[in-house]
Amino acid sequence: MGSELSADIIDALADVPSVTDLRAGRAQARENAQRAFAALLEPDEPGTFTQAERYAVAAFTALLHDEQRAVVFYLELLSDETDEIHAGMVAKLARAAAGRGPYGVYRESGLAGESEPGAWFDGEEAAAKVGGRLAAAFGLAHLLVLHPRDARPGTWEPLAKAGWTTDEAVSLAQLIAFLAFQLRVVRGLRVLAGADDGGADARDGGSAGDGASAGDAASAGDGASAVTRERDAAGDADAAAGAASESDVEGSGDLPLTTYPDIHAPERFVSHALGWHAWLEPVAERELTEAQIDSLIKPERARQPYFRLLARDPEALRARTLTDLDIFYNTDGGLGRAEREFAAAVTSRFNGCVYCASVHAGRTLAESTGREDDVERLLAEGPGAEAGSAAWNAVRDAAVALSSTPARFDAAHVRALEEAGLDKASVLDVINAVAFFNWANRLMLGLGEPEVPRRFR
Repeated sequence: MGSELSADIIDALADVPSVTDLRAGRAQARENAQRAFAALLEPDEPGTFTQAERYAVAAFTALLHDEQRAVVFYLELLSDETDEIHAGMVAKLARAAAGRGPYGVYRESGLAGESEPGAWFDGEEAAAKVGGRLAAAFGLAHLLVLHPRDARPGTWEPLAKAGWTTDEAVSLAQLIAFLAFQLRVVRGLRVLAGADDGGADARDGGSAGDGASAGDAASAGDGASAVTRERDAAGDADAAAGAASESDVEGSGDLPLTTYPDIHAPERFVSHALGWHAWLEPVAERELTEAQIDSLIKPERARQPYFRLLARDPEALRARTLTDLDIFYNTDGGLGRAEREFAAAVTSRFNGCVYCASVHAGRTLAESTGREDDVERLLAEGPGAEAGSAAWNAVRDAAVALSSTPARFDAAHVRALEEAGLDKASVLDVINAVAFFNWANRLMLGLGEPEVPRRFR
């Protein structure tokens, strides 16, 4: 990736200079969000994960989010890049597959009562229209965007069969998860500026030539069944992922998979530490290149399989890590550390990421005093639980609304945050924190699974 960055895409899509100037307060996050775009959407050397494929997945993902300004942007990039992937077909498939998330079946036995089975993308039907490789990528995008807690090792089998390599698969997952961040920041900025009321139900903007939103097309009933299939029982989640039982999944030579049939999985959300195991193959610690080590930012992360897996795309990992650190640890004004961590914990609880929720529940407690009951209620009862104060309740509600797909974040959420004492810089910190954990949750849920450490069994 070249040293010169193109125009800031988040600022361009938001198109609200009065508020985007606030982003200067988190300059590293702003700069590295753009670097992540460059690394994932327009790398200097896209390799066998082609530029056209990247734009096609981005357009499909934007359509699932029903973010019309981004839809137009990514479809235009796709159309300018190639005639081989028809932008209209990408839009048609995405509209037919659109829905409301997050839903899905929990892996954790104690959370079965919270499972919400729903539609899965029909890759076989889509393959007839866009080819097996892109159809498999769209299937992953549909899962990560709308029902990430349905992820299992078998999620990756369609990609293995379609010829995706591990390096490509990691970049693909990063691209989809990054867009879950980017599009939510854009949405939040526009709502904060008063340029868009923001709620999904209020949106009626058109895209891709026919004036219908992705959500409208999904509910219209004219072909949705051709690209999605309903799953009405918890046991169907594994079958729908395209593989046999976890102990049988092997992947292919270019995309090997590891499963953990004897893992000590958590049964529910917890506030203590958890381990995490990757399904895709991380880079061996001794084989990390200089660029990959540099991308970790913190050298001790070389011991963690999650970061060694993401290091397969070092430019993207470096940009992601620097974005993360600025959003959560830059305390020059804005929201308090405890509230940022609480926003991450609520987002993770809502999306169903048991691992991320454990980390950020713990950090919320470390950064606050007297909040033990509030955090435990969140973990035990869910994101609707009383958070203990007007400000924390407003952060909770904003996190849930912005994490919904399509996003339901609107002017009422901004008013509630401001009435609870948050200034605009603090509201932007809420938006950034929530958006970032929509990136993080999708990677943690999609690439592996948590385990209870021996000391907590």
